[in-house]
Amino acid sequence: MTTDARYYHAFNLIPNIGPLKFKKLIAYFSDLEKAWFAPCAEIIRSGISEEVSQRICAERQRINPETEWQKLTAQGLQAITIQDKDYPPLLKETYDPPAILYLRGQITNPNQTSLSVVGTRKPTSYGREVTFQLVGLLVQAQITIVSGLALGIDALSHQACLNFGGYTIAVLGGGVDDPSIYPRANWQLAQNIIQKGGALVSEYPPGTKPLKQNFPQRNRIISGLSKGALIIEAGEKSGTLITARAALEQNREVFAVPGSIYNPCSRGTNYLIKIGAKLVTNIQDILEELNLSVLQEIPRNQKITPDNPEEALVLQHLSGEPIYIDELAKKTKLAPAKISTTLTILEMKGIVRNIGSANYVIAR
Repeated sequence: MTTDARYYHAFNLIPNIGPLKFKKLIAYFSDLEKAWFAPCAEIIRSGISEEVSQRICAERQRINPETEWQKLTAQGLQAITIQDKDYPPLLKETYDPPAILYLRGQITNPNQTSLSVVGTRKPTSYGREVTFQLVGLLVQAQITIVSGLALGIDALSHQACLNFGGYTIAVLGGGVDDPSIYPRANWQLAQNIIQKGGALVSEYPPGTKPLKQNFPQRNRIISGLSKGALIIEAGEKSGTLITARAALEQNREVFAVPGSIYNPCSRGTNYLIKIGAKLVTNIQDILEELNLSVLQEIPRNQKITPDNPEEALVLQHLSGEPIYIDELAKKTKLAPAKISTTLTILEMKGIVRNIGSANYVIAR
């Protein structure tokens, strides 16, 4: 941590002091402690507008950098400035990297390549299954999963990563302190990410509410932390496309999973493929594009051996495409009680998965 960190934090508590204004202050004053105590006229000479300079001079009368820093550390939060050696190098390469990042957990994991995985907040069973399978394989390939903790594909990506013992980073559109975590439905997921060695990250100070205008800014950090962005299901006007656009602007690879032309959740991903995103049908499509094919060989699925005729019959009709239990009963002609018992046993063995609403797939 630089000795300037508390002044980065203090400046960041002033509204609308973004990355570009931080750059001007750092370039002119060389350290932010000098900037904090500089006369208003000197701040104007640094290239900050008169209006903003006056706001800085007014706001710093109520902000005590030392006191605010103590509040930050008392909550168990860390702060990394753009001058720190631990600042994420990929993010630092982008056009407008945050001057300060607030952190809970562990963000440094130098031996892993990172990939952002994002998508719709209302995924279909197809999208949920694709997320689970691809993230599982990405974790096996030692890839860090970066996403935004949002409902839907984002949360599924984090959860699948944790399920497979991987490392994941959640980038928030508000503060990383407990009361600010959003959405509240994913509060426990956020705790699990921290407890299992991952991280919560934000450029917004603790106590910041998840305002609508924060999320496009948040998305540039998601893509900026990653070598590429994988889009799994996105509507035609989905906010997920902002992440894809940010990835392109940052010269990152963009990957998209194709879907049915009749499914609204696939219109965004199909459009991305049409304009040049890499079409993804398997893990190799991603590894090859990122020159990671030699990382390790992805283990092949082991042959599944049923223990009785009922299991064999059920497995004949299961695949990666979700099938509803009633449809499965119709195809196997097994009694409802028998098929329910068989599916439960297969699920306990880890051979099949219930992906929700009594839809089943073969586990991979």
